[in-house]
Amino acid sequence: MSDNTLSSRLYPTRIDIPAEARVQIVVILNQTLAATLDLKTQTKQAHWNVKGTDFYQLHELFDELAGELEEYIDLVAERVTALGGYALGTVRSAASDSILPEYPFDILDGKDHVTALADRFAPYAKHIREAIAKTNDLGDADTADLYTEISRTIDKRLWFLEAHLQVAEIKAENGKADTTTTQKIPAGVI
Repeated sequence: MSDNTLSSRLYPTRIDIPAEARVQIVVILNQTLAATLDLKTQTKQAHWNVKGTDFYQLHELFDELAGELEEYIDLVAERVTALGGYALGTVRSAASDSILPEYPFDILDGKDHVTALADRFAPYAKHIREAIAKTNDLGDADTADLYTEISRTIDKRLWFLEAHLQVAEIKAENGKADTTTTQKIPAGVI
């Protein structure tokens, strides 16, 4: 974290979660805050710079994604402070503490932006799912529930992004899809 003393320091509160657990939860939440701020600004980067035949559709989708992330930024920051922690939500702290890779500035094509965002939503979704388990193990069902709410939306949004990339070419004969570009499901999984 960008400021280890603040990320683990608590102010007095009457909340009944032990201080030792709250410190760990606040650190997790602040990491999420950094990643969410970063993901929001990367999504806005795509929104501002997308070009191509799907411009309008993607411009609107990216703006909607950024708006949802803005809501989660507020929810996460407020949960930090409700637990007696300090929300570390500046752009500088997000840049230094985010788990996400830097967004490529040299892309314009819609499909490239969709790919770049999917490549960032996926590790973000993984972080959120891991945070559900960690905060639940620390005895904070409320924070785990907050993460569960975020997880459902992020997984859905990752699906939306990936749907733009999972194009199966339809063959003229028998209407079968060409599965050369789709992922095979191992036997026994279904």
